[in-house]
Amino acid sequence: MRTPFRPLSRRGLLTGTLGSAALLAAGGSLAGCGTKGAQQTEAGCVSEDLSGTEKKLAFSNWPQYMDVDEADESKRPSLDEFIAKSGIQVTYTEDINDNNEFFGKVQNQLAACQSTDRDIIVLTDWMAARMIRLGWIQKLDPAKIPNVQANLLPSLVSRSFDTENRISIPWQSGLAGLAYNGSVTKELRTVDELLTRPDLKGKVTALSEMRDTMGLLLGANGHDPSNFTSAQFDDALTKLKKAVDSGQIRKFTGNDYAPDLAKGDIAACIGWSGDVIQLAGDNPKVQFVAPDSGAMLFSDNMMVPNKATHKGNAEALINYYYEPAVAAKLAAYVNYICPVKGAQAEMEKIDPELAANPLIFPDQALLSKSKVFMTLDEKQEKEYEGKFQQVIGA
Repeated sequence: MRTPFRPLSRRGLLTGTLGSAALLAAGGSLAGCGTKGAQQTEAGCVSEDLSGTEKKLAFSNWPQYMDVDEADESKRPSLDEFIAKSGIQVTYTEDINDNNEFFGKVQNQLAACQSTDRDIIVLTDWMAARMIRLGWIQKLDPAKIPNVQANLLPSLVSRSFDTENRISIPWQSGLAGLAYNGSVTKELRTVDELLTRPDLKGKVTALSEMRDTMGLLLGANGHDPSNFTSAQFDDALTKLKKAVDSGQIRKFTGNDYAPDLAKGDIAACIGWSGDVIQLAGDNPKVQFVAPDSGAMLFSDNMMVPNKATHKGNAEALINYYYEPAVAAKLAAYVNYICPVKGAQAEMEKIDPELAANPLIFPDQALLSKSKVFMTLDEKQEKEYEGKFQQVIGA
């Protein structure tokens, strides 16, 4: 059964009490996080694994990112099954609402090689890359996660920030692309249409997530979002600024665009595939489009932070969620791209409609046109985020 739209996004910027001005301030302070005092190494920050004697695990995730029993929301069927099978007691906490916000929660402990009291955390590619760069994440044992080695989607293998798939394992993936409400506008195929079509003026939103909005614009300009120059970024930013200055773009959002798109208050936007699938369940005229120039592919990744004392238990859970039947059960609830090969066949038994949805199980043609945003070093991250924030008026 398709779940209703859930207002908290795995991809949004700050939710809750911090506004965009606070984010910009935080970004400025976090940009210096690669300093020597924060950097750790495997040899310098040794973690002890107590999994052999302690059958427990602390798992921090985003809200609404785990399957829930509709009849009893205190039950999480796939997680409950893992606990029953493994004997490992899992403390599951939905305490990650934003990548930067969560970074702020744990940076002091990780910079000082201290425990965060968490064994698994789930963070988006770019934040995963930052933490890996800082040396804050433990390497996993490939022998303990054979399902990952066998079943990880080829498109997610050998990503630039974890070429050996030993540090960050995708929990779920998704696409950033175009969305439109066919009740109030005609079909939309390209980023340039979104930014220039006269009938859409003032009825468009774009994402405040720099990597998704700018990745799509880079692609629309014929450049590779996974490998671009500063000059190419500036060209794409100029195109975005023109659309802002002309009034074509009404505002920049997290996933709070979704209710407005559903109602037709906005006609089209840059949005996320999982959100749009959920909206389309109530209104099939709401459509997600991978633009002709390509979509942006992202993942939220399971990682074991330094000083976590149950790495072996974490590896057991990661391996379990890469069983195709388990992955299908999870994907049927969250509606994002399932990163596990073989899960589509299992989904046929749960919900044939979802099994046929290319935004949950994309074909090679779609994946081949989708790009992961280039991994940025500390200097690039500060430069590009700063320029983008100036244009979007945050």
